[in-house]
Amino acid sequence: MLAAYAERIDPDDPLAALAVGEQPEPAAPDGWVVVDVAAAALNHHDLWSLRGVGLSADALPMILGCDAAGTDPDGRRVLLHSVIGDPAAGGGDETLDPRRSLLSERYPGTLAQRVAVPARNLVPLPDGFDVDAAACLPTAWLTAYRMLTTRGRLPADGAVLVQGAGGGVASAAVVLAQALGARVYATSRDAAKRDRVAELGAVPVEPGAKLPERVDVVIETVGAATIEHSLKCAKPGGRIVVAGATSGHLPRVDLRRLFFLQLEIVGTTMGTRDELAALLDLCAAKGLRPVVDSTYPLAEAPAAFDRLAAGTAFGKIILHP
Repeated sequence: MLAAYAERIDPDDPLAALAVGEQPEPAAPDGWVVVDVAAAALNHHDLWSLRGVGLSADALPMILGCDAAGTDPDGRRVLLHSVIGDPAAGGGDETLDPRRSLLSERYPGTLAQRVAVPARNLVPLPDGFDVDAAACLPTAWLTAYRMLTTRGRLPADGAVLVQGAGGGVASAAVVLAQALGARVYATSRDAAKRDRVAELGAVPVEPGAKLPERVDVVIETVGAATIEHSLKCAKPGGRIVVAGATSGHLPRVDLRRLFFLQLEIVGTTMGTRDELAALLDLCAAKGLRPVVDSTYPLAEAPAAFDRLAAGTAFGKIILHP
């Protein structure tokens, strides 16, 4: 079957490690099923995999991709949850299982015509829910949903700051925070992206600028370049929820502000299968659909990865097998 995969690891030039070609059909052990992929979405996780982060050389070649929607063996349209873990080992939360992984780390991923997943990882798609939109949800949108709800504990009629709007998680957080009733502010260095977040309903803010109010939750995926601003913008008792560090992972933090204002810096990764089902229900009920930047045939995966790596995309990039 056709697939996009890491044929080697290259920390300095990850795109050079990407290949598109024939790979073996997926095997489905007991409790697993094979899904025909209709649409798959790219994530920065795929670029990190090509660099060797979370992917060891002895696992190569490894089919990339965490996100997909498709059809199960019974012909049902399904969304795939990409966290491979045991909820019991994480106290009911598979993301806290010490042995948990994602598709494309230990097991072949979704950038292929077919993929094998545990049967419990399938979430039925509502009638009329487009597969391209669904394929955007399992990583970026699920991460944003968990950041706002489980980890951020966004109150009713709260306020949210989204740093670095334009990326998959950030643009998802802008839309979801409003759907949850929040006032949303969003920063970007790019004036065009600030215009785009304004179209999504957020108040655009230049990086480092003072907000009209302090916020309950800050969505932080940028890291070193924005963490000081994030701390200054949080109200007493507020939460800075961190799910990435694209500008650097070793920032300076003013601990005096942290303890005096009783702020929380909270880490998060992905989300549970039940959270994904709740997110899908919210999107269906509110008519929410992810922002899709562009679509490519699977055979043109290198061009899609080029766009992802360039950082010019606004929203998600979709591949069609």
